[in-house]
Amino acid sequence: KESTTDPESGYYVKSEREKMFAYSFHTACDANGFVLGTIVKPANVHDSQVFHELFDQLKDKVCRPKVAAVDAGYKTPAIAKKLQEEGVHPVMPYKRPMTPKGYIRKNEFVYDEYYDCFLCPQNQVLSYRTTNREGYREYVSDPRICETCPLLAQCTKSQNHQKLVLRHIWQDALDEAEHLRHTERNRDIYAKRKETIERVFADLKQKHGLRWTNLKGLEKNAMQAMLVFAAMNLKKLATWSWRRNTPPTPKSPISIHLFII
Repeated sequence: KESTTDPESGYYVKSEREKMFAYSFHTACDANGFVLGTIVKPANVHDSQVFHELFDQLKDKVCRPKVAAVDAGYKTPAIAKKLQEEGVHPVMPYKRPMTPKGYIRKNEFVYDEYYDCFLCPQNQVLSYRTTNREGYREYVSDPRICETCPLLAQCTKSQNHQKLVLRHIWQDALDEAEHLRHTERNRDIYAKRKETIERVFADLKQKHGLRWTNLKGLEKNAMQAMLVFAAMNLKKLATWSWRRNTPPTPKSPISIHLFII
């Protein structure tokens, strides 16, 4: 779908009740809530497609962060691999499985790294078949075994009774990020999002009127975003300087908090 009023906007669908043409602000801030960078995109562009551009912008203009706390939309194998290569500690949230209700979840299929195969809940082997263009390795079951399986109806809708499980070539990086999610350090860092990036977006919407835009075009909305975020940074600096007591020691910008409207 394309807007006849503003063709550069994107059709955003969050639920049956929330559908609109909009723009998304992909934004990074530090541990003090200072906005370090932002990129404006049509709302139908997925979060993960913008991360690399935003990260490189931040690295070139500010510094390479030590920690990156991201929203669920950025939890992908490619982003986990990028952070791993850059030596950045990933802080990623829990992401619920996309498996339809009543079906066996993917995490119930056990990956055997040594033999490069999956084992299903009935201990049957899903062997490697090929790697597709999206970078996913495909593992398939033997349909002759599956057609007599008592869990077939809960396992797959495939007409030929063959189960397909996908594993990304960079899944190891995502698995490591998922492992770190259970550490106390990650829990503490992720909990600070509500004090940093979520506060930034709350102020952006409530105090600066950017819940809606009156501007047309990507360039104008990007200019407005940069001006508003610059003003918010200046307000924060002014608040610190106006305090009679010594302002709190600023934390170094080692944590990136990413969030999307």
